Amino acid sequence: MLKKIVIIGPESTGKSTLCQQLAKHYNGRYQTDWCPEFAREYLLKHGMNYTYDDLLTIARGQLELEDQRVRQLEQKAGGEDALIFIDTDMMVMKVWCEFVFGKCHSFILDQIATRRYDYYFLTNTDIPWVQDELREYPDLHSRQQLFHMYHDLLVNQDTLWTVVSGTEERRLKTAVATMDDFLN
Repeated sequence: MLKKIVIIGPESTGKSTLCQQLAKHYNGRYQTDWCPEFAREYLLKHGMNYTYDDLLTIARGQLELEDQRVRQLEQKAGGEDALIFIDTDMMVMKVWCEFVFGKCHSFILDQIATRRYDYYFLTNTDIPWVQDELREYPDLHSRQQLFHMYHDLLVNQDTLWTVVSGTEERRLKTAVATMDDFLN
């Protein structure tokens, strides 16, 4: 059976790194894969002057990419246990829409209500900010505000979740211990 594990959190908090590390850690014991954040590819191609409607396009692209990766992993697993680690879901799109534009597309809200995941990890803001051409909020206040928005969403839903904090090694250790408990 395929389990979908989502990693969410503010930008530059180690989501992609943790997805890759977990997929690598569990590969062999399970069929694994990870799904990258579609927004990076989109913004690199189209630039950072995005609009509210661009966020809907990004959300749809994220879901298409996720669905494609899930289908590929299910085929590869052939009915065996499999894990996919997903960097970003519609909760991230909701927070992004609301933080930047003060509103959210109904399509994104509908997807949050209907899509099911097996576990969430929320990455904390306690690692150093790393600048790149796509990151917008280097100040700790904004990053913490975003973290609390994610936290509030997770508290108000029924999927299990855990906050990961500390160094990259500490985050992986926490996530592995949590996943081991969850999978057993």
